[in-house]
Amino acid sequence: MRNTRSFIVGFAITILFATGCQSQSVKTARDGASTSGELVTTGAMSSKRASHTATLLDNGMVLVAGGFVGDGDGLSSAELFNPAGGSFANAGEMRTGRSSHTATRLPNGKVLIAGGYNGDYLATAEIYEPETNRFVPAGAMTEPRSGHIAVPLSDGRILIAGGVGTGWTFLKTAEIYNPRTNAFTKTSPMSVPRESHTATVLADGRVLVVGGHTGRRTAITLYSSAELYDPGSRTFTLVGSMTIRRHKHEAVALRDGRVLIVGGSDERDGDGAYNNAEIYDPRVKVFTAVRGKMTTARYKLQGTAILLNSGKVLVAGGADRAEVFDPATNLFTPVGGDLKTKRLFATATLLKDGQVLIAGGYGEGVTVSGGAWVYRG
Repeated sequence: MRNTRSFIVGFAITILFATGCQSQSVKTARDGASTSGELVTTGAMSSKRASHTATLLDNGMVLVAGGFVGDGDGLSSAELFNPAGGSFANAGEMRTGRSSHTATRLPNGKVLIAGGYNGDYLATAEIYEPETNRFVPAGAMTEPRSGHIAVPLSDGRILIAGGVGTGWTFLKTAEIYNPRTNAFTKTSPMSVPRESHTATVLADGRVLVVGGHTGRRTAITLYSSAELYDPGSRTFTLVGSMTIRRHKHEAVALRDGRVLIVGGSDERDGDGAYNNAEIYDPRVKVFTAVRGKMTTARYKLQGTAILLNSGKVLVAGGADRAEVFDPATNLFTPVGGDLKTKRLFATATLLKDGQVLIAGGYGEGVTVSGGAWVYRG
């Protein structure tokens, strides 16, 4: 049986098209409520997907890879979204089917795809080469993991941490991928095992890891704790706690260096989904609750909060509608249009023109979608 986090990597992908929108505008819906931008449908993916990845390439296209459909063991197919035509085209096959994996753009423009689940927990990794449109082998991770985090460090290396391993083992281990050697090496572990956590690169190059859980069902333990990874010392250090325990939430760095943390849930998953948010200030190492509430409760939304060119944040996943957070007012404003279902474990990708693509994910009953939407500010 697939673990809960195995669904998470899939999330709504919001694609912003170049349609003359130069800045985010506030409009009025038919019911008189203010809205911030709108969602419009675009071409559907060739395959339905959730727990997939979506990565912006240097050429402006978006690589969508893997995921699952229903009870499938992990898709190997990949496709490319072309913002110019608003359509998806085949991008070949990964060497291994996988969901709940990670995909990280490297300094040379290639994409590292690591780990995941396909009936087995995977240590394998591969690299997508845009110039040849093919996937080639990469070195294996130090251990199998699914539902982990992967973030680029300032020197081009990739930090990978946590997740779930063979035998549904919750991991606190971490490792580093070096693109110069195409190899993974262990680094110091986190303070606790974490799945359904987030990782955000701060302005000083350190990485803030927040929340998550260990265990499952009646044995689950949720965290409010946070820790910082220092690439220089290669160690994690505890750095205080959030205002509440969260897992299956989302975090994004704001323009001023603070980190916005939104949504997630308690042990009840959907029945305990949050409509609140908080902000971490690295200058004082303190989490503070945001005054404004989201317009709807959201969970299973990792990777779907996008910092827009305006400095505001689009929150696109975990619900059937999107909204925008304004750091200047600490308020959330709904986006016009809807996503039809909750868009759990979907993806969101900021395009080069400043718009956002939202794609895939699933709704009630784990009904997986191939739909895609464009957010226009």
